[in-house]
Amino acid sequence: MEYCYPDLKLVLIFILILVAYQFTDIHYFVRMGICYLQTFVRGKLGVLDTAELSSVCFTTDIDYLLFHLNNARYLRDLDFARTDFYQRTGLWRKIRDRGGAVYVGASSVRYRRFIELFASYRYTTRIVYWDRTNIYTEHRFITTADHFVRAIVHCQQKVVNCDVEEVIDELLKTSTEDAKLRQKPECPEEIKLWIQSCSVSSSKLRPKS
Repeated sequence: MEYCYPDLKLVLIFILILVAYQFTDIHYFVRMGICYLQTFVRGKLGVLDTAELSSVCFTTDIDYLLFHLNNARYLRDLDFARTDFYQRTGLWRKIRDRGGAVYVGASSVRYRRFIELFASYRYTTRIVYWDRTNIYTEHRFITTADHFVRAIVHCQQKVVNCDVEEVIDELLKTSTEDAKLRQKPECPEEIKLWIQSCSVSSSKLRPKS
């Protein structure tokens, strides 16, 4: 009786896949790649427009109670939201061309109601304010069935090595919208208070002389 040994290449591939799943978040990188590629077919956006992506709460997204979206998944989704927004508006390209870089400096999440297992939802992205070194965005998580805003997230994206005012002014000048719609918005009250809160927190963490 002859034994049929498995193909060594297939075994190695299987082992590599297991190792990849053990040490990296494969789903995250695959989804990020898909999100990036989709920006080329989803069309361009104005820098003051609202971008929108859709998703579904799967079994890989739920928390230990096993029936609603894990709290951390909201912020994870915003990685895809920012990729979509920065690529489609041209904001990332303008910052990169000036030698700049962007990173998240702070996030504030207000959860209003659960996103249940297998519920479909969309999440939006829009710029609500900016200064010379920061971009402030608002994100809303909205369930498809009832259009209820389940969570609101505010993010501060810090921009280094370039002037945000100059970058966004350049993008606004190329916009085809009416001039009144291309003006810098007033800083929302909740953003003002949040900036103050972040400033107080930072001052407490600085070493005292």
